[in-house]
Amino acid sequence: METIKRIGIYGVGGHGRVVAQIARACGYSEILWIDDAVKENAYDFETFKTAYADIPVALGVGSNAARQRVFEKLAAIGVEPLTLIHPSAVIAADAAVGCGSVIMPLAVVNTGTTIGEGVIVNSGAVVEHDCHVGDFAHLSPKVALAGAVRVGLRTHVGIGSSVVQGVSIGADAVIAAGSAVIASLPDGVMAAGVPAVIKKELRQ
Repeated sequence: METIKRIGIYGVGGHGRVVAQIARACGYSEILWIDDAVKENAYDFETFKTAYADIPVALGVGSNAARQRVFEKLAAIGVEPLTLIHPSAVIAADAAVGCGSVIMPLAVVNTGTTIGEGVIVNSGAVVEHDCHVGDFAHLSPKVALAGAVRVGLRTHVGIGSSVVQGVSIGADAVIAAGSAVIASLPDGVMAAGVPAVIKKELRQ
């Protein structure tokens, strides 16, 4: 008789459904949904943990800031979110991937790289050697980071963007889709273009 392998996915939106597909590819046969809003077929977290105290929980929240809030809510009660890595992703043996991160299909994380906690490395993204991706960042599909790039806390690098070797992007930044980042960027800016230039400040 086949054993049922359950997982809780925190977040019922589009990103949560993608995370659920990765969980299934990793051998989880039953998805239990968790959400803070009242949703059909979803548990609030307190009810979920009462009913399923020993079942792992993965983060299915797309917003970087909201994902951090959920992570911290879980951490406050001693729950460490599960790290999910799709079987088709390539992760170097000496790369480090933090808890609660999700590595999606066909992503590559190369040698010497550190992926922080609660990070999304989306489908087909390439993170080259010796990079550091900060906690709760999101690398969108087909992002390419060259060697020794640093991406800050909660930063979002848009779909199809490229970052050249040795560049640092600060915390809480947004890189628009299709950009080419060839020089370092500070915290809290939105940058776009080829080459990418700062378009506006995102915070005071």
